[in-house]
Amino acid sequence: MTIMLDYEFMRNAFAAAGIVAVTAGMVGYFLVLRGQSFAGHALSHAGFAGATGAALFGLSPLAGLMAATLLAGLGMGALGVDRANRDVAIGMVLAFALGLGMLFLHFFTSYATVATALLFGNVLAVTRGTIRLLATLGAGSLAALAVISRPLLFASLQPELAEAKGVSLRLYAVLFLALVAIATALAAEVVGVLLVFTLLVGPAAAALRWTRHVATGVVLAAVLALAEAWGGLALAYDTDWPASFAITLLSVIVYALAHLPLAALARLPGRRYS
Repeated sequence: MTIMLDYEFMRNAFAAAGIVAVTAGMVGYFLVLRGQSFAGHALSHAGFAGATGAALFGLSPLAGLMAATLLAGLGMGALGVDRANRDVAIGMVLAFALGLGMLFLHFFTSYATVATALLFGNVLAVTRGTIRLLATLGAGSLAALAVISRPLLFASLQPELAEAKGVSLRLYAVLFLALVAIATALAAEVVGVLLVFTLLVGPAAAALRWTRHVATGVVLAAVLALAEAWGGLALAYDTDWPASFAITLLSVIVYALAHLPLAALARLPGRRYS
C-alpha cells in the first residue's frame, strides 16, 4: 500500500474514487429505494452523448457529460412523476440519447481512445483539478440531498398521502433526478458510462438487503461503495487489471453476498424506512 501511494496518479485515483463512491452510494440508496435504477442507466447514456458531442466541438467532455445528464434528469423528472409514465419517459430519453451517441460516434472515430475512456472510465488519469471539481460537486449534491431527504422519502414511500399533505411530487422528482444526474456524471469519471451501476446501484441494493433502517442504509451504501472503489483500485494495481473491471467485480461479489440466505439473518436492526 505504501509503495502504491508513492505514485501521484494513484493518490489522485484514490481521492477521486473516494469522493465519487460516497456520493454515488448515498444518492444511489434513494434511487434504488424509489425503484428508479433504470433512470441511472438512461442518464449514463445521455451523459455519453453529451461528452462525445462536447469533445467533437473541442469542449470539455466532463462539461458535456454533466450538462447532458442534468438536462436528461430534469426532463425525466418533469415528464415521469407517476409510475405509469416514468418508465416511458426514461425509455424515450434513453432512446434519444443512444441515437445521439451513435451520431456523434460516427464523427468521432478518430478519437477512439477518448471514446473508450468515456465508456469504461480512466480513473488513473484523473488530475488534481478534476478532483477539486468532483469534491465541489459531490459536497453540493450531498448537501442538497440532506435538505430534501425527508420529503423525498415521504414522497417515495407514500406518494398519495404526501401529495395530500402538500408535498409536490413533481418538484421532488425533478430535484432528485438532478442529483442522480450529477452522481451519474461523477461515477462515469471513475468507471465509465457503461458501468455506472457498479457504484450507483450495486452498493445501495446490497445495503437495502442488509438493513431496514434508512439512515443506517444510506451510510452502509456509502461505506460499501467506498470499499469497492478503493479495493478495486488496490486489486487493479496488484493484478494489472483495468480499474473499472476490478471495482465492478467487487461490487458484484458484495451484491451476491447480500443475497445469500445467511445475509438475511444478519440484517442490521432498525425499523423499516424509519
